[in-house]
Amino acid sequence: MKRNFPFLIWLPTYDTKFLKGDVFAGITVGVLLIPQGMAYAMIAGLPPVFGLYTALIPQIIYALMGTSRQLSVGPVAMDSLLVASSLSALSLTGLESYVSMAIFLALFTGAIQVLMGFLKMGFFVNFLSKPVISGFTSAVAIVIGLSQVKNLTGVSSATNIISMLKEVHLVTLAIGVSAIVIIFLVKKILPKIPSALLVVFLGIVVVYVFNLHHLGVEIVKEIPKGLPVFKWPSFNEVSILTLAPMALTLALVGYMEASSISKSLEENIDGYQVDANQELKAIGFSNIIGSLFQSFPSTGGFARTAVNHQAGAKTGLASLIAALVVGLTLMFFTPLFYYLPMAVLAAMILVAVFNLIDLEYPKHLYKHQKDEFFLLLITFIITLFLGITEGILIGVVLSLLLVIYRSSQPHIAILARIEGSNYFKNIARFTTTKQREDLLIIRFDAQLYFGNKDYFIKRIRQLIEEKQNTLKAVIINAEAITYIDSSASAMLIKFIKELKSKKIKIMMTGAIGPTRDVLFKNGIVTVLGKDNLFVRTYEAVDCFDGIICKDDLQNQICQQTKTNV
Repeated sequence: MKRNFPFLIWLPTYDTKFLKGDVFAGITVGVLLIPQGMAYAMIAGLPPVFGLYTALIPQIIYALMGTSRQLSVGPVAMDSLLVASSLSALSLTGLESYVSMAIFLALFTGAIQVLMGFLKMGFFVNFLSKPVISGFTSAVAIVIGLSQVKNLTGVSSATNIISMLKEVHLVTLAIGVSAIVIIFLVKKILPKIPSALLVVFLGIVVVYVFNLHHLGVEIVKEIPKGLPVFKWPSFNEVSILTLAPMALTLALVGYMEASSISKSLEENIDGYQVDANQELKAIGFSNIIGSLFQSFPSTGGFARTAVNHQAGAKTGLASLIAALVVGLTLMFFTPLFYYLPMAVLAAMILVAVFNLIDLEYPKHLYKHQKDEFFLLLITFIITLFLGITEGILIGVVLSLLLVIYRSSQPHIAILARIEGSNYFKNIARFTTTKQREDLLIIRFDAQLYFGNKDYFIKRIRQLIEEKQNTLKAVIINAEAITYIDSSASAMLIKFIKELKSKKIKIMMTGAIGPTRDVLFKNGIVTVLGKDNLFVRTYEAVDCFDGIICKDDLQNQICQQTKTNV
């Protein structure tokens, strides 16, 4: 029970000295969530009130089930845009259908996350490599920014840049640009003041006092009052198969966001440990139960979590208080936001996504790891021009292909003894090594499997060919070989027999436990001979030279297996 509901761990032992920090952090995040939630609902293409609904129930569920005590769950920019891009590709009839599908996506996304959690698939997010995430996030930031141009400028529709410039509503643009400037200045000069709340307040006052809505400034207008009611999500217009790729993308991206934030906090805070699989369940149930109360997909937010942590949050109580602030706003204070200009919400979104664009990391990759730079670039281009779901899925596939390519042609080092020592190092890196003509010593720096066995044997045969007249022994340093599959085992047996037929001795050194298990189980040692297994490379060389042979301890170590074959 405590594993699935971690609040049962911290609540009974709650330290009252945390109360002040939790209350202050909860109020701060709750106040921040109100304008932020409405802004992110706009990104998703939904009425602003749905952002408040999404800031309410999911946050409560995560506070009870999550293992991170500072993570703030609710609507986020990236998931909101994923919802918008996914649903805009569907032929939906009217706003009501659009809202229904957005809510059902939360249910579907949550179900996938919960299933992954119970199947202990928290590791799956590791397939989202940093270059893919960086390229994807930067492209998403640009798409989000472009989606807010009409709200920032007051342009309702434009076919090209010239017509857009002609339609710009100057008062709306002035409000939006002013809001952006104020947010940046306040964050720089007075970082403790909630800049988002300040521009919301100023925007409402300016519009109301000067009646700017009569001059064409778009405002939020009436926000439905009251808490969200229970309603089962429906999806009659679209098939499950059509929604599956969208929901899977949302599930992975949402968990990736929450997981990366939780892990970064865990490294800096003592007292608890984040459980990846429980996090999947917590985020998943937040989405499932949230969808029953009209929430669209949610996850942990970077900025909100940082504010929560900096404001002094120590437990999930801070999130419960933040949800209380949102709930009170829905019940009593929504009329206060009637005159809130849409340009202010657009300004908040633009400032938020500006920080998502990372230029330094691509520069670093271009200088040092060009293959990963092109992976980032391709993900960026596909996301920007083809679609968000396509970008993340193709990015993951390309990441896996890159890993497969690297593992198919791993590093092979030729080793030789450093003069005056028992160290055997790569001759390409150490000039003080001296290679012998009668020995070939190689180190294979990867697991040996069907994908690289042909490369392995081809490369070794090339090296043997270079010493065909003088070579008497081949020593394979297996320290970096973590596993040998059945295909590679068959190849090794054939290769050992081939060398023996040519009167060339073959020895193996440094094999770790799991690799030794395979050597014995798959019959490689039977062909190789137990006497040709060594713990260290210099021992194999000394034995070959007749200087000294293995003692009982060395035999015990190099022949020890899990099954004691």
